Amino acid sequence: MPSIAVIGTQWGDEGKAKIVDLLAQRADAVVRSSGGNNAGHSVIVAGTKYRFSSVPCGILHPHVLGIMGNGTAINPPELLAELESLREDGLAVENVRISSRAHLVMPYHLILDELMDDAWGDDENNPAGSRRGVRPCYMDKIARVGIRVCDLLDPEGFARKVRANVTLKNRTISRVYGGIHQVDADQIIKDYLGYADRLKPYIADTGYLLYQMLSEGKRIVFEGAQATMLDPDFGTYPYVTSSHPSIGGFFTGSGVGNRQITHTLGVVKAYTTRTGRGPLPTEVFGRTADDLRAQGNEYEASGSYRRIGWFDAMALRYAARVNGLEGLALTKMNALRDFREVKLCVGYRYENEILNVVPPSSDVLAQCEPVYETMPGWGQIDGCNSFEELPERARNFISRIEELTGVPVMVVEVGMGRNKLLVRGAVKDWIHG
Repeated sequence: MPSIAVIGTQWGDEGKAKIVDLLAQRADAVVRSSGGNNAGHSVIVAGTKYRFSSVPCGILHPHVLGIMGNGTAINPPELLAELESLREDGLAVENVRISSRAHLVMPYHLILDELMDDAWGDDENNPAGSRRGVRPCYMDKIARVGIRVCDLLDPEGFARKVRANVTLKNRTISRVYGGIHQVDADQIIKDYLGYADRLKPYIADTGYLLYQMLSEGKRIVFEGAQATMLDPDFGTYPYVTSSHPSIGGFFTGSGVGNRQITHTLGVVKAYTTRTGRGPLPTEVFGRTADDLRAQGNEYEASGSYRRIGWFDAMALRYAARVNGLEGLALTKMNALRDFREVKLCVGYRYENEILNVVPPSSDVLAQCEPVYETMPGWGQIDGCNSFEELPERARNFISRIEELTGVPVMVVEVGMGRNKLLVRGAVKDWIHG
């Protein structure tokens, strides 16, 4: 039976959770393979909005295992609070499994994340973190001094590693960054071993669990976090995340082999958004940005808003190549309903030269001007129940995306509700097969 990876193709916030929720109805497990609680997924069911930070959103379906793979970053108190909140919402949190190989976000990571950000200040080159400790956690992973979930099950070994790390981290906090908030090793050990008792029922060798499930023909959905253009290798470096949200990260972050993900579905908005610093070639401002932001509800929970731009086919074509995409899920189509014209970026102009590929340098990309094609808008579409019912202008927009990327659109979101998704191709086969 097939497995499918749901991959963000832009700079995040594409609506991946809604697509995962669609596929999870016929899945046995949904897997997160990267990121920590710096990711945010939400799904609206019967008027109720469910929010997920670390836990896979597939547990909205009570028969689905929600697996947090070895590539994720686990913040125990935050995860326990999320599990409790989801339990209060009536979800089956007993179906959650946490990889014993996943790395732990520690209290000193939270302090260092904030100090690192403050040290950069307002410098435009600041590759700001989330201030949730995820960046320093992955730094420790690569530096080979990280502490993992399995260490929680060995109290003596855990205490030894914490003491060694705290000695070094307190020196870094005070001598490198001038921080005054030192951490106490004994308190960390006490707190985290307490978390261990509560997390123990969820901890498993999830790589082996996935191997068994796939061997038995179970259906697995891999839930992407962040997006391709935020990948540290393939994204707009250094304005990227700290783990790998492109296809390679699904393998290394979950422990499955490259032949065990049989389908790849990229999620893309009908326009482009980005949170935080970094190049956004199609960015727009003024009335156009305000209108599109309002129609798409492009606001963060904090009240801040996302940067916004026209559809970038250059970035999508690049993401399709990097991830080997089989299909696309096109979201937020209805947010463009009031626009008489919409634009698609089909190339970048840099120093009077037309580029046909995304440049590796963020400095170069920031200086690129988008080359646009303009197409007529299509009006209201939330009453459409099939691809065939979409207005001709909407179908033309979809067809042009397929032409520019070489990838078929298999899902179109036409409204806010859970049932406002039109499907065809391999996605329809997955759901109904």
